[in-house]
Amino acid sequence: MLKERLKPKGTITPALLIIVAAFLTVIYSILFVLSLQFDYSNRQVSSEQALYIAEAGINYYKWHLAHDPDDYQDGTGEDGTYTHEYFDPQGNSIGSFELDITAPSAGSSVVTIRSTGWTKTHPNVRRTIIAQYGQPSFANYSFLSNASSWYGTNITVNGPVHSNNGIRMDGTNLSLVTSSRDRYTCGSETGCSPPQTRPGVWGSGGDSGLWQYPVPAIDFNAISFDFTNMRTQAQNNGLYLAPSGSRGYHLIFNADGTFRVYRVTGTNYYTGYSAEEGCQNLHQRITSETLIGTYNVDQRPIVFAEDHLWVEGTIDGRVTVVAARFPIDSNAMNIWIRNNIVYETYDNTNSFGLIAQNDIYFARDVPNNFRVDGAFMSQRGKIIRHGYLSSCGGTQQALKNSLTIFGSIISYNKSYWNFGNPPVSGFVTRTVTYDPNLLYFPPPYFPTTGEYRFISWEER
Repeated sequence: MLKERLKPKGTITPALLIIVAAFLTVIYSILFVLSLQFDYSNRQVSSEQALYIAEAGINYYKWHLAHDPDDYQDGTGEDGTYTHEYFDPQGNSIGSFELDITAPSAGSSVVTIRSTGWTKTHPNVRRTIIAQYGQPSFANYSFLSNASSWYGTNITVNGPVHSNNGIRMDGTNLSLVTSSRDRYTCGSETGCSPPQTRPGVWGSGGDSGLWQYPVPAIDFNAISFDFTNMRTQAQNNGLYLAPSGSRGYHLIFNADGTFRVYRVTGTNYYTGYSAEEGCQNLHQRITSETLIGTYNVDQRPIVFAEDHLWVEGTIDGRVTVVAARFPIDSNAMNIWIRNNIVYETYDNTNSFGLIAQNDIYFARDVPNNFRVDGAFMSQRGKIIRHGYLSSCGGTQQALKNSLTIFGSIISYNKSYWNFGNPPVSGFVTRTVTYDPNLLYFPPPYFPTTGEYRFISWEER
């Protein structure tokens, strides 16, 4: 019997193993890539969710400020960061946000909210948003008045104008002109004789497409409540000037960031005219004074004087000056501006506020081209330059060439600087330009109004 030829067995096994191994390697690689892609996709979803959660933290604290505007500690009474769970619409906890709140700097109203969000599924995937909110200051307008106002020819207003009463606009307005009245009675104070009923805003000048009425009124009475806080801040963080026992105080600001304070011991007068009081002897000329001291603006950001003031100079820094005496309801402190008040530079580092309990006056002997920079507020009076007229028994003064205001004029009563048509006393041309930095970055401790508003948003 012939023996069968032996055949080699299993020679295909190594090749099969190689093929199977390669196949499995490919499968595992695909699965690994898919797993990475799936994890990346989940992380992307978590990253987007983390951003939404961070934004929810911003919205939460905006709501918190609306209910408690002065609380920057999340109701805890303690400094630190504050963590809150975040729930989806079905009530499931899906993540958290952490808040870091930066309170407004001295005299500011701007709150910085830093919110970091993350999900439970990917707690290391975090997104951070930084947002700023601020309460708008009263310096929200180039002109703000509680009384009816008349803007005559040769005045140009570069900024919003508002009155709680009616407005006659015969000048040039390059921004909104708003009134709280639908119609009002125009009298002699706005050039109507006999009195007549007019729309809330009317006149022969400007762009009437920018006129809006009626709009909500501005509450001037709220300012009086700030005087107590301003005096306290001056006593603690600034310069407080008690009643002088004499004529008042004289402040001169210097371009090196300092200011000098004098006690005014003697004055003399010019005779001037106002629509409200007629001819008066106005004790505006300083004849004698005594130096009290020299101070740094950055160390005295608010000056509160319980007396009349004279103010002038070059502002280097951020400062607010107030003239008001307690009790508020039975006193009326005035401020004289007898020379230019200008910023040392116009790079948004300088800011000036001047607040009078009663009136702010531009003196007779101001420069021929007169300029004032800042936010000027007369809480229950007016901001005017008297008429220096021969009818008051003195020598009629020639017109000044120009008045330039960079900032904001805020007065309870009507403010005015010209007499006669054409004018025989006052300024030939008047230009008022609004400083937008005053809205959320006003001078220190300047009064604010209304709720917090959005300023900026960015992701970090």
